[in-house]
Amino acid sequence: IQNSHTAKNVSRKSLCILKNQRVSGAENMKIILAFLFIAPLALSARAEKDYSSSDSAAPPETKSRFAMLDDVRILANGLLQLGHGLKDFVHKTKGQMNDIFQKLYIFDRSFYELSLQTSEIKEEEEQLRQTTARLQINNEEIKNLSQEMNSKIEDLIQNKIHLQEKVWGLEDKVTKLSIIQPSMQETKEISSLKAFVEQQDNHIKQLLKTVEDQHVQLNRQHNQIMELEDKLNHMELQELTENSFTGEQTEPEAIPFTVHNATAVTYKSDGATPDCTALYNSGMQSNGVYTIKPNGSEAFDVYCEMKFGSSWTVIQNREDGSLDFNQTWDAYTNGFGDLNEEFWLGLNKTYSITKQGDYILRIELQDWKDNKRYIEYAFSLGGPETDYTLQLSRISGSIPNALPEQTELRFSTADRDMDIINDFSCPENYLGGWWHSECEETNLNGKYVAPRSRGRLDRRKGLYWKPKKGRYYLLKSTKIMIHPTDLKSFD
Repeated sequence: IQNSHTAKNVSRKSLCILKNQRVSGAENMKIILAFLFIAPLALSARAEKDYSSSDSAAPPETKSRFAMLDDVRILANGLLQLGHGLKDFVHKTKGQMNDIFQKLYIFDRSFYELSLQTSEIKEEEEQLRQTTARLQINNEEIKNLSQEMNSKIEDLIQNKIHLQEKVWGLEDKVTKLSIIQPSMQETKEISSLKAFVEQQDNHIKQLLKTVEDQHVQLNRQHNQIMELEDKLNHMELQELTENSFTGEQTEPEAIPFTVHNATAVTYKSDGATPDCTALYNSGMQSNGVYTIKPNGSEAFDVYCEMKFGSSWTVIQNREDGSLDFNQTWDAYTNGFGDLNEEFWLGLNKTYSITKQGDYILRIELQDWKDNKRYIEYAFSLGGPETDYTLQLSRISGSIPNALPEQTELRFSTADRDMDIINDFSCPENYLGGWWHSECEETNLNGKYVAPRSRGRLDRRKGLYWKPKKGRYYLLKSTKIMIHPTDLKSFD
């Protein structure tokens, strides 16, 4: 009986341990082996005890046998539950191992494909650089040869001039000899001079033909170099879409771009508020479309954005390319788009606001990795009589400046181009109105272009920020806003 109680205690303790603790597969197997080892000993001890006391009394034997059956049932039930637990644990472990193997396989395959693409890009870049170096060397040699040819041609031209003078002298002699019969010696001299002149003319023609061929070859070499430079620039643009603003100074503020939607609320103000800052000071402190009335102007709607404890008047917003910014001069003057989505407020409306005082111009940029940068200027905007001339002076920012400072920049569109330089029309090639300066690459109203993994991108038709001594920043979204210069939190 004591052994049976011992077996009961062992089985119950084992079952409590299995229910209250999470053990590994190896530990569960040890417990099973312990059960299998202890149970026979307990049962055999119980049997011996029962056989030794069988002659004394019948009722205790019956009672002992029933106790043995109960112990066996308890032990069997515990083993059955333990088996089910082990089975579930094995199934879960197998599923987890399969998931891990699948993820490892996908990771290995992606890493291998990325390594192949990186190797191909590096090989192509190295080949392009070597080809460019060879072409530049050939170009230098051709230039030197062309200079030598030009010097020879100049010498020949001088010789030709001297020969022409001699010919003119001979013509005078021939005119005189037409009256007087020339002697045999003079006739030979004339013939030799004519032959020499013809020989020199042929030589000059051959040299001119050689120069033309060299010029054609130079043009061909120049075109090849330009194509290679475009390819290298494209590879730099691919690097840019991967790294984007990485490594640049981060913007000190953590305020994300406001995403507008068609359900934004439009507010109407009763008074003649000149801009969004005045609305904020009067208690209107939420993003949305408001009605303002600058001094000496008609009332119109603007989008106001809360930032730095004040409200800014947004004059341009681009976020997904849903609006075509290749518009006419009249459209850029009056404005176009939806104030709750993509829009251009209009040059006339912007001028009516800024002529009230001194304003700050803030440009916010976002690349395709969702990194954000900004730059702020003190600026002045001219009226329609000056074609809305813009003058900038950089104040602060987290990206290099890409717009000329202290320079009068005239606004241009494709149908009214004020900046045609070297017969190159900026708005026609950049597909959008902007304050162009020598047809630089920066144009925040250009065609919306998404990056592609392969293929050639046309820089002049994308949305880019290009400092004079820096790389191209391919942009996903832009926002231009203004605020009076009395902003207290402005640093």
